[in-house]
Amino acid sequence: ITLIKDSCPESFGSPGFTRRKSWIPKIIKKRVCTTFVEDSFSNGALCQCGGVRETHGSVATGDYFGAAIVSQWDSSQHSSEYPTDAFGELEFAGAGRRHSHFLRLSCDTPPQIVYTLMTAHWGLPSPNLVVSVVGGEGREKVKTWVRDVLRNGLVRAAQSTGAWILTGGLREGVGRCVGEAVRDHGAAAPALSQNKVIAVGVAPWGLVHNRQQLVNAQGSFPARYYVQNTSRDSCCLDNNYQAFLLVDDGSVGRRGGETAFRANLEDYISHQRTGIWGSGSIEIPVLCMLISGEANMLERLDVSLRKSTPWLVLAGSGPAADFIGELLAVLSSVPLSPASSISDGETPEGPITELRERALDKIRKHFPAETDPEKLVDSALSIFQNRDLITVFHGEQEGPDDFDTVLLKALVRASKRVSTDASEYTEELKLAVAWNRVDIAKTELFNGDIQWKYDDLEDSMTDALINDKPQFVRLFCENGLNILDYLTYRRLEDLYRSLSDSTLAYNLLQRRLNERQGLAASMPHLDGAMPGSLLDSPQSPITGSSLAKELSLYEVSRLLWDLLGDVCQPFYYGPLGLSHSTSTRRALKQVNKLLLGDCPYRDQRCLSPWASLFIWAVLQNRSDMAVYFWEMAGESVLSALSGCKMLRELSKLESETETKLSMKELAQRFENLAHDVFGECYQSSESRSFTLLIRKSPVWGGATCLQMATAADARVFFSHDGVQSLLSQIWWGDMDRSTEVWKLVLTFFIPPLVYTDLINFRSVQEEEVKIFIDFFHLFLFPSLFCNSGSFPSTSKHPFVVLRWRQFWFAPVTSFLGNVLMYFLFLCLFAYVLLVDFKPPPPDGPATLEFVLYFWVFTLVCEEIRQTFFVGSTTVLQRMKNYIQDVWNKCDLTAISLFSLALCCRMFPWSYEFGRAVMALDFMVFTLRLIHIFAIHKQLGPKIIIVGKMMKDVFFFLFFLAVWLMAYGVANQALLYAYDPRPGWIFRRVFYRPYLHIFGQIPIHEMDADKLQAVECTNDTTLIEAGAEPCLSTYANWLVVILLVIYLLVTNILLVNLLIAMFSYTFSKVQENSDTHWKFQRYNLIVEYHSRPCLAPPFLIISHIHLFFKRFVRGIPSVKIKHFVLELRGRKASRLNTWEAIQKENFLSAQNKRQRESDTARLKRTSVKVDSVLKQMSEIRDHDRRLRVLEAELEYCCGALSWMVDALSQSNLIRASRPPPLLRGVETLIYLSISVDR
Repeated sequence: ITLIKDSCPESFGSPGFTRRKSWIPKIIKKRVCTTFVEDSFSNGALCQCGGVRETHGSVATGDYFGAAIVSQWDSSQHSSEYPTDAFGELEFAGAGRRHSHFLRLSCDTPPQIVYTLMTAHWGLPSPNLVVSVVGGEGREKVKTWVRDVLRNGLVRAAQSTGAWILTGGLREGVGRCVGEAVRDHGAAAPALSQNKVIAVGVAPWGLVHNRQQLVNAQGSFPARYYVQNTSRDSCCLDNNYQAFLLVDDGSVGRRGGETAFRANLEDYISHQRTGIWGSGSIEIPVLCMLISGEANMLERLDVSLRKSTPWLVLAGSGPAADFIGELLAVLSSVPLSPASSISDGETPEGPITELRERALDKIRKHFPAETDPEKLVDSALSIFQNRDLITVFHGEQEGPDDFDTVLLKALVRASKRVSTDASEYTEELKLAVAWNRVDIAKTELFNGDIQWKYDDLEDSMTDALINDKPQFVRLFCENGLNILDYLTYRRLEDLYRSLSDSTLAYNLLQRRLNERQGLAASMPHLDGAMPGSLLDSPQSPITGSSLAKELSLYEVSRLLWDLLGDVCQPFYYGPLGLSHSTSTRRALKQVNKLLLGDCPYRDQRCLSPWASLFIWAVLQNRSDMAVYFWEMAGESVLSALSGCKMLRELSKLESETETKLSMKELAQRFENLAHDVFGECYQSSESRSFTLLIRKSPVWGGATCLQMATAADARVFFSHDGVQSLLSQIWWGDMDRSTEVWKLVLTFFIPPLVYTDLINFRSVQEEEVKIFIDFFHLFLFPSLFCNSGSFPSTSKHPFVVLRWRQFWFAPVTSFLGNVLMYFLFLCLFAYVLLVDFKPPPPDGPATLEFVLYFWVFTLVCEEIRQTFFVGSTTVLQRMKNYIQDVWNKCDLTAISLFSLALCCRMFPWSYEFGRAVMALDFMVFTLRLIHIFAIHKQLGPKIIIVGKMMKDVFFFLFFLAVWLMAYGVANQALLYAYDPRPGWIFRRVFYRPYLHIFGQIPIHEMDADKLQAVECTNDTTLIEAGAEPCLSTYANWLVVILLVIYLLVTNILLVNLLIAMFSYTFSKVQENSDTHWKFQRYNLIVEYHSRPCLAPPFLIISHIHLFFKRFVRGIPSVKIKHFVLELRGRKASRLNTWEAIQKENFLSAQNKRQRESDTARLKRTSVKVDSVLKQMSEIRDHDRRLRVLEAELEYCCGALSWMVDALSQSNLIRASRPPPLLRGVETLIYLSISVDR
């Protein structure tokens, strides 16, 4: 890696790195045979490397080497290294697929350089498994069942585990079968499949056909390669491989030159780690798979086993594989100590002799042409010593369906042998997690036979969380992992540090981290620290190695504050020792000081582990993981709404369209979950579901469901009947919801009617009302409650006071009073503006105008109260929340215009301007009525539709302005040759064409045939003095044509376009208009619930009363927090338990619906059909075997019959009785029945 970086300054993946390929020959070498060693079989024409004499620089003879004549060619001695001249990309002619990477390299090339090149430069994903397929080379025919294993077993397992498949890469034997299987998998796999099968060919350079097409000293991008029929000494590359490593040992047409490099590469990969950036807990497993093979494969197998590489042998595929299978089966009955050795050449006695004899018999059976069987015996016994690393697979009997399980178990056997401090099951579990094979884990590991402990699952749990494997997380939590013990604050910080740098959450957290580090760098010293100690000490957050420069819970808390806003109190302030009222700068100082110390909070358990993991998963947009954590967390309704809020805020910051869409979809999913779970709660208990909506949550920073739903814009949740029922109950207070409006109006003007039976009030003795009385009185009579939260009995108050409060403290009464008084205010405003608007002082203003001023002053006081005295956040946050509301902006505009008009009307020189501003201000105040009518069930949805249509009008005006400008300028230029008056230019360019749309067309001023006699001039001096210019009759026909075209486009095209846009908007919004209206209704109810009961201008009395109550008497406000009920102790526990039960009922019903769906039924039917087909295949196999057995039995019967006849006719044996006769069928049936009995 260092060599590559030194030779190529650009970083991996950068454009400069991709363009510059000149560094490859500096690092990667090739081998060329430079010494001719005569091959005796070629009559001196060829070297033992396979090349001709002319290509060699020297000859190894006795003249050069004295008496020691060289008789054996050796690559390391007789070849030299030169810069490689074949690398780049490979394009197979006529293949029609993407390019493959290739590289010619020396057999002595370090494997770490090649592996880094493949993963960092070629872009191959790091493997979770490497399967090296050896054997099956040459032109021998591959058996059918071996093809099935490669196609349906190996390639499928590679796809499911994210594996690399290493083969020879040539278009012959097993390599060709693997290539075809990879091709078929790529055609059948989904286009967006995350796990691609990576096939890598490791072939000898001298065996590649047409290899000269690949030679280019500067690299080939791409090199065009033609696949042709080849001779016996060469073979073409297979076009189904992603990469080729062409190993060069200097030989030509010789096999085996790549064996040593391939073994070294396998060993190097086996020491790399899996997971994101190598964060996994196990090394990449490497498995060698032996198919067929010759005698020389035993040495390759022996060397690999000595490096503890596991092997999977396909028994029945060919000589070497069959030999290994029979060797292990035969020799297993004879014990052999692992410490035994036969390498000293002495003949062992006892069991070793028996092993050698049996091994020798098998070698003679499978390799009859071998001239030195004793050498193979030594290799065989060495292989048998490492038998724990070998798994034999009988493909003809087991089939390819369970091949991935066989791979896993083969690696587990090797893991158990290599790892002495870990159990077999733990290593198997780690491999299953690395491959994401939860099905194997359930059937093999979590079937009830193994008692898992927390320590066994801890590392695998971390792997599953980081690598997004929610099924394993669920499996671990169901089988012994205690999440309370697992999730400490230290581990939670580690999880946030493991975020991918490509995620939005990572960038946001890094931004907050940079802020903290920047503050630490700018501060000369912290509290209690010596100046300069931060930057000079090894614990410096900037230059030191402590965790102070890494992500902490404080950055997570800041990010959650940015996403959730003031709905929740800051998260994780308790462990960090911070107060919720601490300023940001002071909090940064305290956190920096804390992180420089021992950080005792890191070893503490997380108070709400499921909620913390839920937030962690939501920030990464991991849908399945987040849904599982939501299922496990408490307060399911509020948790779902919180996830919805965070995702919608993240989607606003996300720049990638696909990720933004997935965030919005997951947010909508959580909103639907909150809606459905609350529906289940509402059906179970109406009173508890109401309490659930207003209960403060200690987990979510004191937020309530209604507050979170408002912040998340969860309109679907607000449309639920349960939420609306609560809002209606609060809206009407203790009055009957069926009360007519005229009764309220009459009682409003005649207050004594409240003590009559005109209005029905709910009786406190009714059982159905009794369950609501506590928190409804919290809303309606907050001043009556004590700090302890206990509710006074209504019977303690006199009937007169109680009935008065029940009527006037209800939000509907406050709303009605404000509406009536607002109409009266508009009438007064209109009267003053039209009739009684006096001149400036001293003649005016009139008395009614002063009343109007005082009225507006009370409105200003109410807006100040809403801005600065509503809510529990800081003043700046309150102002921000106030400005965000559209209707508050309308109020500010109206008040500002009124103030400007009031100032201007007091002076003669600006009196008329003030009156004009006052007239415009009346329009703004009148439009404010739209918000008041939003509470109406019929008008509310229509107001929403009108608001949506206003956006369509703006788009329409853009198109209209284009045509208006084009036609107006052209029409003015054609009709008037010269008219410099700005006012008339504006009228004729914009105003007159706009009136044309509505039919006002002055044809006598445009058509030359209908011109009227008017006084005009063409003198430019007079025109500049103000005279009317004459119309130009030149090209008047063009004016008419332009008018026709303009009217055609505007009146027909654009107007109908606007109508179509309105129709689309209406049909689109009408479906959800009721949902939007219910959401607006909540905001209106909250507003009037918090308002004083008196309406302007009498509102000033309530304001004075509140001033003395809050600032003089010091009585805190209960209405400062809307719709909040704090439960503690047993009540809170019971409510949480009840909510959890309702969530479980909902999830059970959902799972039942999924099981009964057509998709699930088809899946179960498919599994059953596959099982039946498998059984039928077994039946056919048994039938075939029975037929073979029947044929053999018939042969044996015939042979015995022949022998009986021959002996009966011979004189060699004298029989005392005749031969037995074949009994009849009836006798056989009788005998079979007798046997059965």
